[in-house]
Amino acid sequence: MTLPPDSRCDRLRLLVLTPEYADFLWYQAMLSSDAELSPDATWCPDLIDCDDLIYNASFDVIVWDCVFHAGCESSFLHYLTVSGGDKPVLAISAETSEEKGPEMQFGGAADYLCRQGLEAWGFRRAVKCLWYREQLSEFSHGQLGREVASGFINRDLFFDRLQQALLRAERSKSRLALMHLNVDGFRSINESFGYQKSDELMVQLADRLRQKLRRVDSLIRIGGDELAIIIEKVEDSLDLSQVIRKLLMTVPEPVVIDGQSLVISASLGVATYPEAGDSPEELMRRANRAMFEAKRDTGTSYRFYNRELHISTGHQLRLETDLRHAIRAQELELYYQPRIDLATGEVRGMECLLRWNHPKRGVVGPDEFIPVAERSGLIVPIGYWVIEQACQRLQESAELGFPGLVLAVNLSFRQFHDPKMTETIFRIIFNANVDTSLLELELTESAMMHDPEYAQRCLRELNQLGVSFALDDFGTGYSSLSNLQHLPISLVKIDKSFIQDLGKSADAEHIIRAIITLAHSLHMSVVAEGVETKEQLEFLQQQHCDEIQGYYFARPMPWNELVQFLTHQNQSACL
Repeated sequence: MTLPPDSRCDRLRLLVLTPEYADFLWYQAMLSSDAELSPDATWCPDLIDCDDLIYNASFDVIVWDCVFHAGCESSFLHYLTVSGGDKPVLAISAETSEEKGPEMQFGGAADYLCRQGLEAWGFRRAVKCLWYREQLSEFSHGQLGREVASGFINRDLFFDRLQQALLRAERSKSRLALMHLNVDGFRSINESFGYQKSDELMVQLADRLRQKLRRVDSLIRIGGDELAIIIEKVEDSLDLSQVIRKLLMTVPEPVVIDGQSLVISASLGVATYPEAGDSPEELMRRANRAMFEAKRDTGTSYRFYNRELHISTGHQLRLETDLRHAIRAQELELYYQPRIDLATGEVRGMECLLRWNHPKRGVVGPDEFIPVAERSGLIVPIGYWVIEQACQRLQESAELGFPGLVLAVNLSFRQFHDPKMTETIFRIIFNANVDTSLLELELTESAMMHDPEYAQRCLRELNQLGVSFALDDFGTGYSSLSNLQHLPISLVKIDKSFIQDLGKSADAEHIIRAIITLAHSLHMSVVAEGVETKEQLEFLQQQHCDEIQGYYFARPMPWNELVQFLTHQNQSACL
């Protein structure tokens, strides 16, 4: 038999699983008489060592004495075929080939030999056939794999493979898993290195992941930053978790792109057949859903699609459908919460807060529908609508005799990273013809620090129009003010969790003092959120906090109520 060039290894790497050292020496002696094999054999008599060798070493063929198992022969054979990277298993037992062979091969063994009458020529022939067959398979599979993952994206090929895999799973009454892997922050990689280098990254990642898969599994690139992995013959969740563990440990390994070492992270969604669905489209949709759930976690992570997620998904989809209708039916409304200047006691501005007047459910809180808007992408048009409304209120407040009030609008992570953000906001401001210095955009730390260069560019473009920026919920993220001092931020908002801990935790007092001192040293104003008691107010006054916002002075209210509140404030000031 002639193997393809460069595809054969110099020496056969053999793992022998038998409790008897004498048997190991016997097998080794039978193979050593063949100069072409020249085996590098490893003896494993212990189950603990077996697990370590299976996961951390590489072998071409596994010779398994069937008396070596963990209590169940068939389960142990399945473990070998799955965890062993689908390397061929040559099973040896006392029963005849007619009695035991079909059972072993059905269970996953590549070949079976009867111990009685076993001689060197037959043993060498069986091992050699498995070794050559494995190398040929690796060569052809590697060629196909490179074609699938390199450069081009082929979703049709993926769905065809998934359909065939589902048919095989249905016939064999076995389970199947679909994994949807998405590389985090791929847009930044594209902008930094270009599309060609980003493709090289995906090819490198695909090659590394494929080495952790079995021969029966498939890996296909289905998007610029997406890979789909089909895992067949899944026995149970523990079995699948072992595969996932291998893949997730591989992702963070550094990738060299254009001479630079790059560490990436990815989010992995897993959907299983038949639990999550029985069609390619259903499985893909649910694996995609699980992947987005994994995005909630930082770093490389994964989520399974399960019944709870399915119920949640149904609720989320209904909510998303209602939200789309709400935008068209003008069911969304802005509420306004005043911000009070501690030095003068006057209303300095308002934060715009979104509310949804659902026709059947009444007022739906932002904690429930904002995450749906984020995931569906509806947050982008909703966010621009909020800015339009804020500009309109700026005009009205000036006409009503309340000039100089600042309106603060929250920018979501997704909206901030919309490619047309600066262009759209510029158009809204230009059409409204308002004093841009009175419009304040609030962003979270994670939105700005996800891609600092992009944040700096966008913020400076909008800042040139006169728009100011506030850092929302400061103290809950991982950055520091020193990291943000190069951004045009004029105001910092202390998260309400610290305010609520005042009087309960000395740490909260220290943190608030530090934030106010550091912000003032960087010429930034400070707003404390969630102020509800007189004690909290007095502490913040002592620390020279600039403004406060919270129920102690006013709850969020509709525009008409806000106008009455401002009128009453003005009358009180005159008196």
